[in-house]
Parts: sequence; structure tokens; C-alpha cells
Amino acid sequence: MSASRRLLATALVATAAFGLAACGPDDSSDQGAGSAPTAATAAPTAAAPTTAAPAGSGKPAAPGGTAKPAPSGTPAASGEPEGFCTHGPLPAGQKWIYPGKGTTAATLVYKDTKDVCGVNDVGFEPVGADKTAAFAPTAKGHLSSVLAPPKDVNLADLVKHINECIATPHNEKGSYPCSSGDYKVAIDASGKVTELWERAHS
Repeated sequence: MSASRRLLATALVATAAFGLAACGPDDSSDQGAGSAPTAATAAPTAAAPTTAAPAGSGKPAAPGGTAKPAPSGTPAASGEPEGFCTHGPLPAGQKWIYPGKGTTAATLVYKDTKDVCGVNDVGFEPVGADKTAAFAPTAKGHLSSVLAPPKDVNLADLVKHINECIATPHNEKGSYPCSSGDYKVAIDASGKVTELWERAHS
């Protein structure tokens, strides 16, 4: 056999052997159930990190670290009164009172008050028994209104206004309507009324 034919025969044998090697057994899933998994299927899939929800929140964790932080504020305590519930501090010798029947140019009859919550301002509620205090000879009064500037009045006009408002509490006539009984009083060291301010009501 010539050398060229020998080379051709060797090439054909090599080609046939290569073709047989390429036609190996089928590795499909219906055969070889016990075969080892390939590297592609054995490696776990990388997952995005998760942020755990706060314990007891009942909410699932948010993916990708996007969980919102829990609120840091403290909720308002339930049962607390709303609105304006306490009046501001007053100078020594002054207090809020509620004038009563029997007030004359000589004597103020009144009740002490306690603060009550109001929507627009603190309110005053009369409490306890009637008290009396003599008017000082120089006592003066101040009427207030949402319709007009404050008005200074003498003792006689102040007492007249007080008694009209006691008789007709919801009197709306004139520029100085009744104030629902809210007055601030100044009492001196001798126990006499020196000044009385009516509080305006809308």
C-alpha cells in the first residue's frame, strides 16, 4: 500500500472514531435519574437580600432592603382633654369670678370658678357657695366686647351691667353684650374689690 493511501485510511479511521465519540449516551431527564446534576443546575441562584420586618409587626419583609423604619414618635395618650383647658397666670390678688344676684354698688356677690376646657378659649364654671366682697370707693370697671374697644365705666354703670346680665344672661343689645358671667376681679389686701374686668365673648 502506498504512503498516500495509508494516510487516507488513517484519516478516515480518525474521522469515524471522532464521530462515534460525539454520539454518546443521551443525558435527558427521562434517563439516568441517578446521574449527578450539572454545575449549572447544582449552583444555587443568588437572591436579593431581604430586610426582616420588625418583630410583631405582622408585615412581610420588604425585598432588597427597602423596608421602611418604624415610626419614632410616641402616640398621644388617649383620654386627654382637647382644646384650651387652663387659663394663664394672673397677678397676685386677681382671680376669675362669676358675679351673682344681690350685687350692689356697695358689695359684690360672686362665686369662685374652676377652669373648664373650651374650643376657642378656656371656660370658667362657677363653684362653691356665694362669697361677698365690699367695693372700694375708687373701684372701677372695664367692659369688653368683640364689637367695640374696651370701655372703662364707673362703679354704678358696672353694677348696672352686671345685674342686667344676671337677669337676662343672653342679652345681646348694644355694643357690650353679656359675657356669660366671666369677670376678672382684683381684691386688695383689705379684701375690697378695686377693679373688675368683663371678658368678651363672641
